[in-house]
Formats: sequence, structure tokens, C-alpha cells
Amino acid sequence: MDHPAPTLARSLTIGTLGFTGVSLAGFSVWAFAGRWFYATVGEAGLYAVTALVFVGLAGLLLHPLLEGSHRFKRFYGLFVPAFLLYSGVWSGAWFALGSGLGEWLGSLAGSAVFAGWICWRLGRLDAARWAIPLFFVAHSAGYFLGGVVMYGLLNRENADLLPQLTRGQLGTIAKLSWGLFYGLGFGAGLGAVFHWAQRGGKAESSKNRGNG
Repeated sequence: MDHPAPTLARSLTIGTLGFTGVSLAGFSVWAFAGRWFYATVGEAGLYAVTALVFVGLAGLLLHPLLEGSHRFKRFYGLFVPAFLLYSGVWSGAWFALGSGLGEWLGSLAGSAVFAGWICWRLGRLDAARWAIPLFFVAHSAGYFLGGVVMYGLLNRENADLLPQLTRGQLGTIAKLSWGLFYGLGFGAGLGAVFHWAQRGGKAESSKNRGNG
């Protein structure tokens, strides 16, 4: 079945809701099993497993962002290398420079490779000049706002306002809150990039429809 390209509003809805679900699942690995991962395979192992969860679930919830036929298979062909590039660049900046500068540099470089790859594969590399800054702003807003919320919940004074929760329960909620805001920001940017990269970018879509 040949599906038309979603409208901008629908793309934003699919991207935001779909990737928020993916993000909450990915952050659940950290929230519920992070201590075990740190003790057994370290931080790099935790990041690797989390990335696999993101990649594995993304196609199930986000393939309707594509126009044309065989969207599920084609979405994975677009998203998997883009997200792995993004994850590798972001993680490299984090491990090299740590929080603060490493996070901002990772967000900028990761946004560039992610949005740039999507635009290129959908035949609209020219759209990358605005897709990259748009995705960077949405991604950074979600990521850094999520961090503020998480650390705010973990603040001792704020924790005292929720005495019915144990420290462990509050920590789990705080980590999931970061996943929520990260998913909202990344997902909104993702939906917008996929929508605009398909406006006039028929090269990759036509090729994949013929091969599928």
C-alpha cells in the first residue's frame, strides 16, 4: 500500500508520542536496572543496551512518519544508522569532555549527523541547513529540561516534600522524568525533520519503493 506523506501536524504527533514511548522504555533500563549495569558492564555497557532498546522499538512506533510502501523496513534503514551515528558522537563527546561542555557539544554534533543523514537519505540534503538547527533546538530543550527536572526531584529539599516515597522510588521517578522530556524534545524534532525532508525529496522514496 502506497501511503501519502503525513501532514506536519500528524508528523509532529507521531514523532512526539512515538519517540516519547521509545524514550521511556530506554530510560527504564537506567531507572530500574542501572545499578546492576554499572556493577557488571559499566556505563558504556548501559549506554549500549539502552541504544539497542531505542533502535529496536523505534520502527514499531515511528514508521508511519514515512510516505510510500514498505515503511517498516525502510524506516529501519533510515533510522538505525542515523541513531547509531548520533549515539556514537554524543557518547564520544560525553566520555571525552563530561557533563556541561560534553553534553552541549554532543547535542550539536549528534543533531548534525542525525538530521543530516535523514535529509540525505530522503533526497533533501539541502533541507539540512535548517533541519539541523531545528532538531538541535528541540533535542537540546528536551534533554536539558529533563535534566533540570530530574535533579530538581532529587534535591534534598524537594525530596522532603514527598515523604511517602523512598529515596529509591524518587530516584526512579526522577530518571523516568528525564526520559519523558527527552522523548518529547527528540520526538518533536524527529517528526519535523521527517516531514520536511520528504517535501520534494523523492529520490530515496522512489528507489526504496522500487526495491521493496
